[in-house]
Amino acid sequence: MIGLNIDLLEREKQGNPVRVGLIGCGQMGIDVVATTRMMQGIRIVAVADIDEARAKSAFAIAQIEGQVVKAASADEADAAVAAGKLVYATDYRVITDMKTVKVMLESTGVPDVGARAAIRSAFNGQQLAMMNVETDITVGPLVNAYAKQKGVLYALAAGDEPAACKELYDFAVSCGFTVVAAGKGKNNPLDRHAKPTDEKWMKEAARRGLNPNMLIEFVDGSKTMIEMASVSNATGLIPDVRGMHGPITHREILNKTFALQKDGGILSRTGVVDYGIGGVHPGVFMIITTDHPRLRQALVYRDMGNGPYYTLFRPYHLCSIEVPLTCAMLEIRRKSNMAPLDRLVAEVFAVAKKELQPGEILDGIGGSAFYSSIDLYPVSQAERLLPVGLAKHAVVQRKIAVDQPITLDDVVVHRPSTIFDLRQLQDDWMTGKQTLAEVTAQMDRLAVQ
Repeated sequence: MIGLNIDLLEREKQGNPVRVGLIGCGQMGIDVVATTRMMQGIRIVAVADIDEARAKSAFAIAQIEGQVVKAASADEADAAVAAGKLVYATDYRVITDMKTVKVMLESTGVPDVGARAAIRSAFNGQQLAMMNVETDITVGPLVNAYAKQKGVLYALAAGDEPAACKELYDFAVSCGFTVVAAGKGKNNPLDRHAKPTDEKWMKEAARRGLNPNMLIEFVDGSKTMIEMASVSNATGLIPDVRGMHGPITHREILNKTFALQKDGGILSRTGVVDYGIGGVHPGVFMIITTDHPRLRQALVYRDMGNGPYYTLFRPYHLCSIEVPLTCAMLEIRRKSNMAPLDRLVAEVFAVAKKELQPGEILDGIGGSAFYSSIDLYPVSQAERLLPVGLAKHAVVQRKIAVDQPITLDDVVVHRPSTIFDLRQLQDDWMTGKQTLAEVTAQMDRLAVQ
């Protein structure tokens, strides 16, 4: 991001700001719009949300002046933007099909919507900025590869914990350090069985101005599993154990907590993803080491401690506020700050929150039916665990005990579903059953449905 302020100022002087279309006008989406109000060289020119009132009010809440009009098609929206107007819509395809939009920013958090929007935008030549980590951990490798085939880039948005972790990871690896652990802080005690209908959590959600399901996604640990799987899939770092360790710790002792067991820590290996409960949030961290005696001495001089483990700590992550920087990077520099590898390293799967009975229909992430956990992708495949990105609306076929991982044999997955189709294509591609060219042709057809 170094020097990006200069690049943005130049675009402002040229009268050629980076034009972004936003899909999803929830709390964080509107925060992004508000952030661009204070920036140079970048504009949110169009927004879309299934809730028309939210979409219509986004610019007003962000205090962005200008005539705001509704568009029912991409052509209408492009004409309005060309005339200097701001656009809102209820159909995400208005954004993905616009020619004046150079970067599509996906902020719904809904796996299937994210998948549909991403491939349609890539098909139409827009850069992809994804706040939708749920889509990323399910079909990110394939969507990233597809974007490249279409001559555009895919990026997870700056500011959320995954991208903040990746920033530290890139720094550490570039300097030649060995990464022992990458992690984030969890800001509340873990309650895996929390439900959005619990009175306690309903009151807390109202106090924070959040959708109860969004709050529960954090409380039950699902969001942590999803975010660290995203880091795993972008770096190759792995969960040390199923569900990660998640110890109670704090900033000052991170390098003692996330050390190898032989050195008094909790880890059985280096190169892992994990999280800490307690005095870590809202920061992210990287535990590093080095075998070089001179560098160990230099780290002592830099007040990093005596080692052999050292903590790199970023004490904040400004989710939504940092997001426009990714949009600018994509369009101005043609670089992605974070994207998945060409394979899944980790998988996030569903675990029953309660005893589930045949005929029950699973709700979504942050709901009452399941919480999320993480393991290695090959382990998940071998056990046929149900990816959380495919879980919503799945129908239970046999009784599932509380805290039991849900398998693909336990449910019938909802179809038609773009993300299900993409997941099938991704599995075929990653196992060599189909070439990238073959799956790309099928994705082209899905993109325009």
